[in-house]
Amino acid sequence: MDRPTAPPPSVDALSRQIADVALPHALLVRAAREALAAGEPDSARQRAELIARRQLQPVINATGVLLHTNLGRAPLAHRQAARYTNLELDLDSGRRGSRAAHAGPLLAELCGAPAALILNNGAGAILLALAALAVGRRAIISRGELVEIGGGFRIPDVLALSGAQLVEVGTTNRTRRVDYEAALAEGGDAVIVKVHQSNYKMVGFTESVGIAELSKLGVPVIADVGSGLLDANTPWLHSAPPRWLAGEPGVRQALEAGATLATFSGDKLLGGPQAGVVVGQEQAVQSCARHPLARALRPGALVLAALQETALAYVRRDADAIAFWRLATRPLAELEARATSLAAATGWEACQTAAAPGGGSLPGVEIASFGLCAPGDHRSALRANEPPVIARAEGGRTICDLRAVAPEDDRLLETALACAWAPAR
Repeated sequence: MDRPTAPPPSVDALSRQIADVALPHALLVRAAREALAAGEPDSARQRAELIARRQLQPVINATGVLLHTNLGRAPLAHRQAARYTNLELDLDSGRRGSRAAHAGPLLAELCGAPAALILNNGAGAILLALAALAVGRRAIISRGELVEIGGGFRIPDVLALSGAQLVEVGTTNRTRRVDYEAALAEGGDAVIVKVHQSNYKMVGFTESVGIAELSKLGVPVIADVGSGLLDANTPWLHSAPPRWLAGEPGVRQALEAGATLATFSGDKLLGGPQAGVVVGQEQAVQSCARHPLARALRPGALVLAALQETALAYVRRDADAIAFWRLATRPLAELEARATSLAAATGWEACQTAAAPGGGSLPGVEIASFGLCAPGDHRSALRANEPPVIARAEGGRTICDLRAVAPEDDRLLETALACAWAPAR
C-alpha cells in the first residue's frame, strides 16, 4: 500500500527555513511562494539567494579596466550623516539659494572657467548645452565626430532632440578648416560642435581641426571633452603627467583654446560620482541654467555633496583622496610585490599584464600592471565568491589584474583565488 504523500510546507514555514539568507522577510516569503507555486519547495533557498545576488552590491574589479562602465566607472567613497544641508539656502541672507553654488564654482575654478553647472550625467550636459545655445541654429560638426557612445547614445540623435539643425562637414577621416568655413558661408545662425572621439581611435590618413582654429571662425564653439580630465598638466599629482595620458585633452586647455562651453562626465577621469558638467563663459552657462531642461537634468544633494568632496580634493592637490588616481598611479613594483605574495598563497601565477583606463576614455591606451593568472576559465567561480570577483579571460587563461584592486582587498581576493583554483587542480 502506497504511503500518503506529505503535504508541502506552508509559506510561513518555508520562509523561516531560509531565514539565514540576508533578505527582508517579505522577500523570503516571495521566494517561498514562488517555489511552492512551481511545485518545487526545495528551490526556495536557491530562489532567495538569486534575489539577494541581483541586488546592488560591492564587487572586486580584477578586470584591469579602471573605469569599468558595468562596475560603476570610478570607484567612489562618500559618507554623510542623515542630516539636512544648505542645498538651496543662502546661509548669509537666510533666503533661498542655489544648488549650483557649491560644487559648481569649485570645478569652474579648477578649469579656469568663469562659471559651471552640474547635471545628472554627461549625456545631459551635452543635451542641455546644445538646447540652450543651438536651438533653431545650424550645428556644424565633422562627420568624423558623429560618434555613438554606450547604450546607443548617438550625437546626431542628441542634436535633433536639442532642436538644432545638424550640418555635417568633411569626411569620416579628414575634416579641414575650409570645410567649416564653407558651411558658415551658407549663412544663418550657427554654432560649431567639437566632440572628442573618446571611445575609439582613428589612425592613418586623418586630419581634424582643433578648438583654437575653430574659435577664430566667429561663432560659439561647444566642445565635448568627454573623459573629464580637468587639466592636461595634472597639477594634483606629485609627478609629471603619466605617459598614458599623452594626447588626452584637458578641460582647462579646451577653454583656453577658445571654447564657449565645454562638457564632461563626473565619473570618468575626474574620479567622482555620475554627473555631467558644463563649464565656460558666464553668459553661456547662465543660458543653460535658465533653460527648462536644467531642472529635469539637475542632480540631487548626494551627488552634489560627493562631487564637492571630489573637487575639494583637487583644490588641495590631494590625488590620494581620489580612488581612481590612487589606483591608476600605483607603482608597478608595488603591484608586482602584491602579485608575488598572492601567487605564493593561492597557487596562481604572478604575471605582467596591461590595464586600461576604460569608461569611454583613452581608447587603445594601456597601463603597465601586474596580476595573477591560471589556465582555464574561472570567471564564473570567481563571480560566485562573496564578494564577487570580476576577472577577464584571454589566451586560454583567467587573469586577475591588480591595477584596479585596492590593497585592502588582497585578502578577500586571496580567498576567492584559492577557492576557484582548488577544484580545477
